[in-house]
Amino acid sequence: MLKLEEQQSLGEACCTLSELVTKPNRSLTLDLIRREESVSSTHSQHCGKLTVHAEECFSSKSTADIILRCIDLESKDLFSKSDPFLVISKLVESGISIPVCKTEVLKNDHNPTWKPVFLNIQQVGSRDSPLVIECFNFNSNGKHDLIGKVQKSLADLEKLHLGREGENLYLPTLVGHNYENKILNSKLLVDKFSETVQHTFLDYLAGGFELNFMVAIDFTASNGNPRLPDSLHYIDPSGRLNAYQKAIYEVGEVLQFYDADKRYPAWGFGARPIDGPVSHCFNLNGSSNYCEVQGIQGIMMAYTSALFNVSLAGPTLFGHVINRASVVACDSLSTGAKKYFALLIIT
Repeated sequence: MLKLEEQQSLGEACCTLSELVTKPNRSLTLDLIRREESVSSTHSQHCGKLTVHAEECFSSKSTADIILRCIDLESKDLFSKSDPFLVISKLVESGISIPVCKTEVLKNDHNPTWKPVFLNIQQVGSRDSPLVIECFNFNSNGKHDLIGKVQKSLADLEKLHLGREGENLYLPTLVGHNYENKILNSKLLVDKFSETVQHTFLDYLAGGFELNFMVAIDFTASNGNPRLPDSLHYIDPSGRLNAYQKAIYEVGEVLQFYDADKRYPAWGFGARPIDGPVSHCFNLNGSSNYCEVQGIQGIMMAYTSALFNVSLAGPTLFGHVINRASVVACDSLSTGAKKYFALLIIT
């Protein structure tokens, strides 16, 4: 979601995949250089380092849905309670820990319960792969204090959930020249642990499902006056496609092969039909009874026709078209039809 051209580049690094995977620990540390310097000079200013780690993934469609909480956290702030958050990292063969998930920060809370975290089994390695769960106290300067940590696998977290028992956090503490793990009174508890299989689009197709494609187009005034060339809705007399036509054509061309009848519900939103109030979901074809058009060309024709029959208005609200699409999907479900619905909102 970031516009990269508006961000400040800190540097870039380049390597081949073979360089990375032939390293004994499958890790490679590269020097970061700035683009301008890499082009103009062989001598570049040191911009830091970037470490890349590679590992072989084993296919898994299972995802663990986990709710974590802590009790009796120690205070790290002088005049207030801690602001805790969790970082979950996986341990790889070389001993490196790689963060895979972070919770939100909860302010002034020694007994926090965080929002659910979703961990893909493929993302963490396996159910028995070790995970390090660290609890930090948030500091605005970025130097967060470690409150405590535990090391558990997904299988261990499931056992904690089933046993309704907490696991004491520990804190690595320097004793002499060595670190020892100081066991704390604070505990980590697992309030929820469930696994679900995330089926892919191909799974649905293989199961006999038919794709149903739906489209909704933004007709709000923020798109600009459609009669002027700088508008996203401008219909060029030369036949050159505008931004909306390109999106309809390019996405539709891919999806149409999976839709057997090629009849598509098509809506517009954020406009005022002739002699009517602003509508946040109107049939693109102008009909008051049915919303379907035939083929991608049908969407294109209905879109062009709608531009000459509505006044662009606002505000930009998606809720009405999402509700309309979900009603179509629910009706199909009630009849036992095996369909996979995709709603494209172009805005």
